[in-house]
Amino acid sequence: MSSARYSDPLWTTRAWRGLHVSADVGPAHVVLASSSEARQAMLRRAGVSFVYDPAAIDEDAVRLQAEAAGMSVAATALALAEAKARTVAARQADALVLGADQMLSCRGRIFTKPDDLDAAEATLRALRGRTHRLISAAVIVRGKAMVWSRVETARLTMRSFSDAFLHQYLAETAAGALSSVGVYRVEGAGIQLFSDIDGDHSTILGLPLLPLLAFFRSEGILPQ
Repeated sequence: MSSARYSDPLWTTRAWRGLHVSADVGPAHVVLASSSEARQAMLRRAGVSFVYDPAAIDEDAVRLQAEAAGMSVAATALALAEAKARTVAARQADALVLGADQMLSCRGRIFTKPDDLDAAEATLRALRGRTHRLISAAVIVRGKAMVWSRVETARLTMRSFSDAFLHQYLAETAAGALSSVGVYRVEGAGIQLFSDIDGDHSTILGLPLLPLLAFFRSEGILPQ
């Protein structure tokens, strides 16, 4: 199997059997059940050959079922990741299908991606000056069997930024702000929101990458 380059090339995709394939990878053994650009970038830079086939599931329904069952935030994130992986594995039986999910919790409240800038501002006001948790879960399903899973947590503390900074930040990052549950991307201007970060960088970006790479090595996807 060929591996992706470790530099930061301009990546292109093409349609291949209904999937999206990195232009310089060979036959895929790994299928990412997500269209997340951040997760794709992490896998590519780590040298993992894969295709992506986004899962369409009712995430709100899964969350409600988890809440009714009294599941923890970590267990809920894992359930969402598993649901995504199983959905895609049903049509990719011979692949290692990777499903992932990330949840944000602060003072007992679960946050979801904002629908508009007003909701984004409300989220940032709620997180300002406080520590929140980002829980990243990943599951791999082969056929009908879940063969690997992992949940990792990062703790991030937002500084007590001014309203003026808040408004400027939202004005300058409007597009990206709505694509993240916490209304930030730490790899960009969102880093200015924080006074302290405790956790692995890849966990914050949405994937427990190091344990995942260890699994791929054990499966022969990556060299030992």
